[in-house]
Amino acid sequence: MNIILQLSRKTFNTCIRKRLLLRHLQNEQGERSLKQYCSIHTSVTLYCKTYILGIETSCDDTGAAVVDNGGNILGEALNSQTDIHVQLGGIIPPVARDLHRQNIDDVVKLAMDRAKLKYEELNAIAVTVKPGLALSLAVGINYAKDLALKFRKPLIPIHHMEAHALTPRIETRIDFPYLVLLASGGHCLLAAAQGVDQFKLIGKGQDNSPGEAFDKIARRLKLITLPGMQGLSGGAAIEQLAQRGDPKSIEFPNSLSKHPNCNFSFAGLQTQANYFIAEIEKQNDIKGPEVIPGVADFCASFQYAITRHICQRVQRGLIYSDMKELITTDKKQMVLSGGVGSNMFVRRSLEKVCKHYNFELVCPPPKLCTDNGVMIAWNGMERLNANCGVLEDESAIKLVDLEHRAPLGMDITQDVTEAGIKIRSSSKVKLL
Repeated sequence: MNIILQLSRKTFNTCIRKRLLLRHLQNEQGERSLKQYCSIHTSVTLYCKTYILGIETSCDDTGAAVVDNGGNILGEALNSQTDIHVQLGGIIPPVARDLHRQNIDDVVKLAMDRAKLKYEELNAIAVTVKPGLALSLAVGINYAKDLALKFRKPLIPIHHMEAHALTPRIETRIDFPYLVLLASGGHCLLAAAQGVDQFKLIGKGQDNSPGEAFDKIARRLKLITLPGMQGLSGGAAIEQLAQRGDPKSIEFPNSLSKHPNCNFSFAGLQTQANYFIAEIEKQNDIKGPEVIPGVADFCASFQYAITRHICQRVQRGLIYSDMKELITTDKKQMVLSGGVGSNMFVRRSLEKVCKHYNFELVCPPPKLCTDNGVMIAWNGMERLNANCGVLEDESAIKLVDLEHRAPLGMDITQDVTEAGIKIRSSSKVKLL
């Protein structure tokens, strides 16, 4: 009884003590204890509300958010550098770092103000530590470490891609295991998510990412000079123009069509797009900031080529998943996340592929597909609940460092190749 009274005092503020009390009530005393000390149990429930602050600076967005263990987003803030980097022609790491330094304090404070919480009320601080731009990651990590040490809070290091993979679970019932496609400006990964920190990598990018291909071709097309395109990312600009174009007006090659794996390659499509643009410019004597004729058709065709490639690789992944029984739940689901996941044409196309194999496609809201603090805070909550990778020791927190490159889970891509799955042309899901 003494341990119960001691642990139920308002002074305890760590989840470990709360879990210890509940374990004592449930395991040692049994149901009779729960009824006998119901007032204490009610008090514990009230004080078990958990708050996590998440900080994200892996690339060019400074994000922060506070979530609770009910999946509620209590406060969030984001400073995007997109406008600046579009003007510069691409992300310049030292510039991104300096902008993170200028904005991180205001972003975190705004998220905390909107959450109406004090730092002392937080249960832990989560921060992206890998993968990403080293200079950008360092800003967020150092800031989070300082907060954790100052307010004596646990620190939870977060894998950026794992956070994307778990983001939909904040508002949608998704049980492990499930498939996940992470498509962004830095990655294209197909994996089976088997737990909070357990992944099997089915397919991976061999060169460029889809987001990078979109951005570079948008820049080559000089879309920023068109009305209404200023401030948009390359992918968003292409998607917007593609709505007015014919996706079959230009024929792009089908990358890796004879490779029996689920890996992705976008470099060839990007090279072919650059060649087509140069030829069109030459034929029409295009110079300076002038945009090629039929740019909407070009955008629609390029978007279709990128999407077709993604869908065909995913189709093999779905077949492999069924063959190896990777997804054992009654309701088979696949998550699409990452910046490219906000592209509605990509979403609709993948939905057709998933439906063909009795998978449900689940996507976060578009604003949660791109980098943000919410996904980091939620991944921290998932890890805290699973007691996975939570650092409480001061010396361990001080040793936390960044990883510029970091794999996602166990790589089984070779096993996919060895499975020798062939997809006949007649079996390919039609996207148009």
